[in-house]
Amino acid sequence: MNVIGIGSEVVECLRVAQMIERHGELFINRVYTAAEIKFCNSRKHATRHFAGRWAAKEAVVRALGVRSRKGFDWRDVEIRRDKTGRLTAAFRGAARDLIEQWNVGDIHLTIAHCRSVATATALVLARAPKREEDE
Repeated sequence: MNVIGIGSEVVECLRVAQMIERHGELFINRVYTAAEIKFCNSRKHATRHFAGRWAAKEAVVRALGVRSRKGFDWRDVEIRRDKTGRLTAAFRGAARDLIEQWNVGDIHLTIAHCRSVATATALVLARAPKREEDE
């Protein structure tokens, strides 16, 4: 598989905490999906998990090479775990259109966080071309 892009991001947990404190539900509902909110709020240190999800979304967007956020909704990228516990991203709206246009096959994603920072890295791979025997 060919690499489409790699992206990373580091987010200060305090900054995310301040955004949540200052803007509350308005901020949370603008950036995170219902599933992400449920997951983060179920964790002991919810702010760290919100920061990690923010970093992961940003890492994915950078790996895809998105330069302008105009018309882009942060909830169009949802960070989730698959059945095996592996982090993955799901897409809808403009983000889904981009994924289909670029023939994205897989996204490898990792998140790490501590008290002060959260970081994420995303590796976006192209879908393997179809071989004649596959058709």
